[in-house]
Amino acid sequence: MTEEFHRIRRLPPYVFAEVNKAKAAARARGEDIIDLGMGNPDTPTPPHIVKKLVETVADPRSHRYSVSRGIPGLRRALAGYYERRFDVKLDPETEVIATLGSKEGLANLASAITSPGDTILVPNPSYPIHQFGFIIAGASVRSIPAYPDDEMLRALERAVRHSVPKPTALIVNFPSNPTAYLADLDFYKELVAFCRREEIFILSDLAYAEIYFGDLVPPSILAVEGAKDIAVEFTSLSKTYSMAGWRMGFAAGNPRLISALTRIKSYLDYGAFTPIQVAAVAALSGPQDCVAEIRAMYKDRRDVLLRGLHAAGWDVPTPEGSMFAWAPIPEKFRDMGSVAFSKLLLQEAGVAVAPGLGFGEHGEGFVRIGLVENTQRLRQATRAIKGFLSAHGVTAPTPATAGKPSVLEDTAS
Repeated sequence: MTEEFHRIRRLPPYVFAEVNKAKAAARARGEDIIDLGMGNPDTPTPPHIVKKLVETVADPRSHRYSVSRGIPGLRRALAGYYERRFDVKLDPETEVIATLGSKEGLANLASAITSPGDTILVPNPSYPIHQFGFIIAGASVRSIPAYPDDEMLRALERAVRHSVPKPTALIVNFPSNPTAYLADLDFYKELVAFCRREEIFILSDLAYAEIYFGDLVPPSILAVEGAKDIAVEFTSLSKTYSMAGWRMGFAAGNPRLISALTRIKSYLDYGAFTPIQVAAVAALSGPQDCVAEIRAMYKDRRDVLLRGLHAAGWDVPTPEGSMFAWAPIPEKFRDMGSVAFSKLLLQEAGVAVAPGLGFGEHGEGFVRIGLVENTQRLRQATRAIKGFLSAHGVTAPTPATAGKPSVLEDTAS
């Protein structure tokens, strides 16, 4: 009776636990910790969205069970967003479902479409649920490169030739968490052509669609002709509208995959609280000035962070999207690994970051830094980091080693 349960045995120890424990201990001692480790938006939800929530929650009829797949008005609002933003037409009845955040949707779809022993292709490094949603469902995960280029496509070809059984699904995530890589529509066209030919489903995580800073505006994979034959895409209001705690997301695309997710969810939940869904309609269909303002805020934070890190002697590629910087550990500390480095940075500089190992074995050698504090706190963080690095003899910039400087070209100066 003491043996670990089967599905729990398949989950490794939580990599972030050591840093979280050290962070909690430091705060218990009264230390001021600047927490850049979580992707947790710190700004308030726009007022017109909150107003709609308050207005709706005052109606007692809204307190009843809701609809698992989302109220009709919300599904229509998501379809309207896709048409405006991506020029993609969706049927709100068969090609859209509301989820309790994109994370829940991904995990439940993994459960719906996976048989024990299936092979799933997942970029490494990537957001943990991308692989562990399928591992929990009984699948085997095969890692592929995380950067959207010919190397990834060649790895997909090798995976199809050498995996037994043949892969059934592929996860992609651009703008990427944690790497901040972006993909363009031409890459998606090649990806869709390959997966249609090999009969592999694509699950695209587009949670950071509206957090971008350069000329490349993140596209939807569903904008590719024929993509809806094999692809479903997950989006979220968490970052776009600073609504992380509201847990409001969506899946859209292939009707068969949407139907499978709908059926699984009908057994598991009654959907989000109706006032949250109504407020989500206000977010998607109301004024969009707030989206541009939030994007500009993250760009300002990115520029402040990168200027400070570069001045401190930490050469970090400048992200063109997402709310993270994917930072190679300075050469001086590289041998200690990302977990030990994160703990040392917390101990000596009072700055918390996420160790790259938590995003997969190929995340080792990096840390993820979130743009989740205001510019004043970010300046404070980079000053503390500068003191930390200087104390260890790091005073001059080191060569960028994030692997793709042509895409993550420094524009912070």
